Amino acid sequence: MIVNTYTDERKKSILPIALIGVLFFIFGFVTWLNGTLIPFLKISCELNNAQAYLVTFSFYISYFVMALPSSWVLKKTGFKNGMSVGLFTMAVGTFIFIPAAYARTYELFLLGLFVQGTGLAILQTASNPYIAILGPIESAAKRISIMGICNKIAGAISPLILGAVVLNGADAIGLQLKSTTDLISRSVLLDEMALKVVTPYIIMGISLILLSVFVRYSPLPDVDDNSENNKTIEGNDRSGIFKYPHLILGFFAIFFYVGAEVIAGDTIILYGQSQGFLLQEAKVFTTYTLVAMLLGYIISILLIPKYIKQEKALTVSAVLGIVFSVLAITTSGFISVFFIAILGLANAVMWPAIWPLAIKGLGKFTKIGSAILIMGIAGGATIPFLYGRLADFSSIGNQQAYWILLPCYLFILFYAIKGYKVKRLA
Repeated sequence: MIVNTYTDERKKSILPIALIGVLFFIFGFVTWLNGTLIPFLKISCELNNAQAYLVTFSFYISYFVMALPSSWVLKKTGFKNGMSVGLFTMAVGTFIFIPAAYARTYELFLLGLFVQGTGLAILQTASNPYIAILGPIESAAKRISIMGICNKIAGAISPLILGAVVLNGADAIGLQLKSTTDLISRSVLLDEMALKVVTPYIIMGISLILLSVFVRYSPLPDVDDNSENNKTIEGNDRSGIFKYPHLILGFFAIFFYVGAEVIAGDTIILYGQSQGFLLQEAKVFTTYTLVAMLLGYIISILLIPKYIKQEKALTVSAVLGIVFSVLAITTSGFISVFFIAILGLANAVMWPAIWPLAIKGLGKFTKIGSAILIMGIAGGATIPFLYGRLADFSSIGNQQAYWILLPCYLFILFYAIKGYKVKRLA
């Protein structure tokens, strides 16, 4: 009878984890589409570089703007129904791409990206604490690492799929546009390019709606914020969320981590070119960073919490981030690029480890605390932008601009050693 009960409990936990894994796959799939959308929209909407990179800004800023409203949604709906709402919101943002493509209006594309990001903010605010408190908090990093594998596999697949559709023949269209002065002919070519996005986004929108309905009526349990694993620290005597300094420090840890992760993944191609690699060679460097992250997730799943606690894993990761950054700055050529790529290994366990440390003991404040952590994703817009500004200075350049990573990893190291222990304001 005991064996049967244990088996039943495992079966009960496997289904929720599998469903949340699907959601994390969606996070990765949608987020990593941005790299393909940037060159696509630059051609079809005739943008300069600064305008094209508003794709990333519009997407990531939605997390900061909409995270707290997301916590309000979750208070009204609960975790499971909130995930359903997030998926439906993403579908709305996806469908906005259709009139945007027909009108070839860049502002509409940006609106669609912002709405997609809003849906993802709701999903992230719900799913990250959900997977953290679904089981023992001590093994939360392990469960979140499994989710990270789903996320990064999707991130590797999505640009290949969308790129094969919307960027097919893009070079030929670009050459035709350069040689065509007739306005009507240019308009026809640009419309042809823009409409390539319609079919994949219709399919994606319908899929998101179906998944939203499925999650709404799924057997996914709506876990209790005040469960044994997530008891409020020192009873229920805190008057507000800002009475939990380990959460506020966790926000900054997430902010710096996401900034470092985006720098490692999004700057490595241009950095590779600056180190003498051809674009044909450098275009695959981001994949190397993702592979390093996948390796990090697998290692964390094997080691946490059986052999190493999640806070110790975060400490080791922060130290590796510092070491790899310094080596990337002080070496050159392939070796330097290698150390930027392998930052993916250092970054892998940071999100899985910071989350449970930051939300532990929040109790009834778990949803709004999660929203505050989601706001930290804005680091992915801010810190890479600062890196770019530094790299533009001729006296600094691409390589020396990587010094911006040092304060990021130093703060994460502080959080891993001491910050997560700060449970009460002085």
